[in-house]
Amino acid sequence: MNTSGEQRGLHEQISVVAALDPDRPSLGTIQGDWLTRAAVNTAWRSIATALTGRGIRHGDAVAVVLPNGIAMALAFLGSSAAGVCAPLNPNLAPQEFDFYLDDLGARAAIVLAGTDHPVRAIAQQRGVTLLELVCAPESPAEPESQPAPDRGDANKSSEPEPKLARDTFQITGSRLPFAPTPPKFASNIGLVLHTSGTTARPKIVPLTHENLAASARNIATTLELSNADRCGNIMPLFHIHGIMAALAAPLTAGSSVVCSPGFGAPEVLRWFEQQRVTYTTAVPTMLQSIVAQARLHPEHVPQPALRFVRSSSAALPPTVMRELQSLLHTKVVEAYGMTEAAHQMCSNPLVAGAQVEGSVGLAAGPQVAIMDAGGALLPADTIGEIVIRGDNVMTGYASDDPAINEWAFTDGWFRTGDQGTIDAGGYVRLTARLKEIINRGGEKIAPREVDEVLLQHPGVAQALCFAVPDSRLGEQIAAIVVLATATNPATGVPTEGDLREFVAERLAAFKVPRRVVIATQIPTGPTGKLQRIGLAERLGLHDLEMSACELDPTAPGNAVEELVHGWWSELLGIETISIHSHFLDVGGDSLLAAKLLGRVTSELGIAISMITFFDAATIAAQSALIAVDLLASE
Repeated sequence: MNTSGEQRGLHEQISVVAALDPDRPSLGTIQGDWLTRAAVNTAWRSIATALTGRGIRHGDAVAVVLPNGIAMALAFLGSSAAGVCAPLNPNLAPQEFDFYLDDLGARAAIVLAGTDHPVRAIAQQRGVTLLELVCAPESPAEPESQPAPDRGDANKSSEPEPKLARDTFQITGSRLPFAPTPPKFASNIGLVLHTSGTTARPKIVPLTHENLAASARNIATTLELSNADRCGNIMPLFHIHGIMAALAAPLTAGSSVVCSPGFGAPEVLRWFEQQRVTYTTAVPTMLQSIVAQARLHPEHVPQPALRFVRSSSAALPPTVMRELQSLLHTKVVEAYGMTEAAHQMCSNPLVAGAQVEGSVGLAAGPQVAIMDAGGALLPADTIGEIVIRGDNVMTGYASDDPAINEWAFTDGWFRTGDQGTIDAGGYVRLTARLKEIINRGGEKIAPREVDEVLLQHPGVAQALCFAVPDSRLGEQIAAIVVLATATNPATGVPTEGDLREFVAERLAAFKVPRRVVIATQIPTGPTGKLQRIGLAERLGLHDLEMSACELDPTAPGNAVEELVHGWWSELLGIETISIHSHFLDVGGDSLLAAKLLGRVTSELGIAISMITFFDAATIAAQSALIAVDLLASE
């Protein structure tokens, strides 16, 4: 029966929870406005009913293009109940929207009413019906409400109780044209997402209602979620991590969720405290920003402390884990997830002392094993490919090419593409992403190993190693690092040479990066994950083994360095300048610096402050800064 009243997986559990305590706050904003469980249940059902009434069937893809917040959360629930939710990053470029709407076979797209979003024109060109989500206040919010969740007297606060909002959420728009063809997806699919897509075409991951319900259950069980918990969501809700760990799992467990409009590091600790958040889940780059804010503003660290902080979707550097524990006075739980598993696969336990640094934990839902290239399962402490199977794991990519799924599955096990080990105690350790392993003339290098060594340097805050194409060896290794804001007075600010020497003292010579780019930030994807693949090309690095920089470490080694070197030479009247020479040491002054910054702005459209200039006062450092800014503007 294709009606919004049909109970499906996690929707059924949310309805059960709402019936138990309908007036309890459920979804809130960082300003403290809340929808009750009953209001949330009514809102997503209303959205589902409107979609069904406009012709959406189970199996029809509905592209949801909304910013983070309560509206996005409800649109996910409503569209996945009526059809198939296909959440898209609202910041995609027009050509990307065109690709995704076509690849999904989307029948409709949901946008916020009154907004002028570029997806509107793309949808119209493709004949995709545009539907608008209208958020209208039914009556002014009132100050009285049920008490906020707490964990005993220690968590009670003098902050005013949350206001119960009475917004209504309605879908408006034309009925969809009659569709003579069957839906693109099976009727039991609730959510579809694309793989990140690096060098290959992104693949569609279809997740069933059973997958979603199982994953929400697994996460809630692992984190011991209850009515007393409140999740502070800073993850985007177009990503599986945010959808499952920060929305579906807490809602089905009876916990409440503060829906932030997006990640803003300077404010995040303050509103965690104001809204009495008990846990948050994020990617490591977000957690590194939180660490930086906690160092600068210890007065904003939540009191009482968060019950725990969860990290997933990428490897958490051990140094960041230790700082989080120390600065936030809380447990840090590292987990391991991916889209194909509806997020969670492994997690460190919450039990005190059971978190193993450097491990992503124990199997936390699906079965997890290690497999060799031939499909044989391997014993403990043997390196191989991590494989999984279970109720939360997809049954196959949505593809017309059977070879894709033949490659992805072996004897019912999904091959994750991650290399790792499982010890005798069941703890899983990741050693590399198989497609990210660098093959330097037959010598295999796991970039994470080099990352971890660079992060041991007291002057390094972030590090990411990546492959660079090389005409002689096939691939060579490079790294991009962000320096720590405070440096050791005894050692000073580390140079590229210092960092290469540091690695050389700890790893074999073939694992030492041939270049270390020092930058103010490392480019990330839309979900905050660091991206190795394609980074060399985007930073203008190539053929390091035979480059001028390799033959002469003081000469420009890429196009950006050559450009900056030319500007320096022209302004300073010096033909030969080392890329590692300090601007002031070769005759520069503030007037010449201003002229140089003017060239950067006029020719590249990049504005660099004088303070930033003198923090990066070498050709090498300025070139890295410019390269990252150019990359961020793409």
